[in-house]
Formats: sequence, C-alpha cells, structure tokens
Amino acid sequence: MRLLGILLALSCTAALTDQALADQMPSAPGAKVYIVSPKNGAKVKSPVTVVFGIKGMQLGPAGTRADNTGHHHLLIDTDLPTDLTLPLPATDNIKHFGKAQTETSIELAPGKHTLQLLFADYSHIPFTPNVASKKITITVTQ
Repeated sequence: MRLLGILLALSCTAALTDQALADQMPSAPGAKVYIVSPKNGAKVKSPVTVVFGIKGMQLGPAGTRADNTGHHHLLIDTDLPTDLTLPLPATDNIKHFGKAQTETSIELAPGKHTLQLLFADYSHIPFTPNVASKKITITVTQ
C-alpha cells in the first residue's frame, strides 16, 4: 500500500512538471538579453543605472500574451531560480519590469554585487529555453 502511495505521488509530480513545461512559451532561436551598462567589473556609485539589451525577442507589458514577447527581470545578488517553469517572484533580489522598461536606477550598498537579466513571458514565467544574460559583477564605491 505504501509503495502504491509513492508511485501515485511520483505520477502526480510528473504530470505537474509536464503541465508546467507545457505552459512555458518557447523563445525565439538565438534570442538573447544582456546588460548594456554597467560593464562587468565596473566601479560605480549608487544609485546605479542599469541598461537592458535584447535581441530576437520583443518587449511587451506583463499580462499581454504574444509570441516571442515578454519583459525583463533583474536578478540582484542571486542565482537563477532552480525551477524556471514557475512564475518569478517579486523580491528584493528579483525586480520585475512589467511595463517593458529598458533601464532602471537601483540603490545598492557599497561593495560587490552581481546583476543578471532573465526574460519572461506575460505571466512572469521564463521562456524555454530560458533567455538569460551572463551574470556580471560590479563594485559600488559609495
């Protein structure tokens, strides 16, 4: 009986995973996002202006479903989420730009910080394959 329960749980988990993958929108071949500025290794003052770049996808506001269209999320001092089939949470470390913004100004404490972009669809779910920038490191001097 216990084995049956385990098998049922595994079956449900697999079904949920399959559904989550089915809900992900495909990214355009060769799509990429990148941080235009600051450059990797830059020494900057706070507030830091971060400019976003994109190729092969279109910008659109959150809530508007269209192929190859989404908006930026800026990851600050954190790694990509482990489950990229779920909507991205809005936290101090994951900033949403659901109005299709292409830049922001952020307050950062002095010290080293990492920045990375992750592009997601109308419902904040990353595309598949995911469209993420390289992670950069900057140093805030004051």
